[in-house]
Amino acid sequence: MKRRALLAAGGATLLAGCGFQLRQAPDFAFDSIVLNAPASSPLAAELRRSLAANGRVEVVAPASVPAPAASASAPVAARTGQVVFDLPQELREKVVVGLNASGQVREFQLRLRIRFRVRTPQGRELIPETELLQQRDISFNEGAVLAKEAEESLLYRDMQADLVQQLMRRLAALRSV
Repeated sequence: MKRRALLAAGGATLLAGCGFQLRQAPDFAFDSIVLNAPASSPLAAELRRSLAANGRVEVVAPASVPAPAASASAPVAARTGQVVFDLPQELREKVVVGLNASGQVREFQLRLRIRFRVRTPQGRELIPETELLQQRDISFNEGAVLAKEAEESLLYRDMQADLVQQLMRRLAALRSV
């Protein structure tokens, strides 16, 4: 028993010595964020959940921030370090990429494409308009249509989770607001 404890302590010491550290919650340079996205957007809902789960950033309703073209004297729901996340496009695509000899579909490519930008309430761009794309290939079988629909749904959810993680990393990389 002592030998096992000694080995575990030795392993922990080696990991600590090499600089190994578990991933921690991201540290954002802003206190609050406005998610300017359609209410029906599943990606915006997941991003909102991820930001709320972090506990360090308040997600503010979009009505409290003026458009970037608004005058500087317009009232702003101001907490220091507030940013606005605009999501003008979220597009799900399903493209045929493979057919069999008789012309029946055998493979699809699923794509989830978003365009976003991050700015201050005054309109200064922190992240210019950027497009992110996730894609997955899925085979198709007429005999298992319901199973393939469920698989398609899971793949879209997986792509959405990947995009949210990319967005969280990009938001955490902002250093000046």
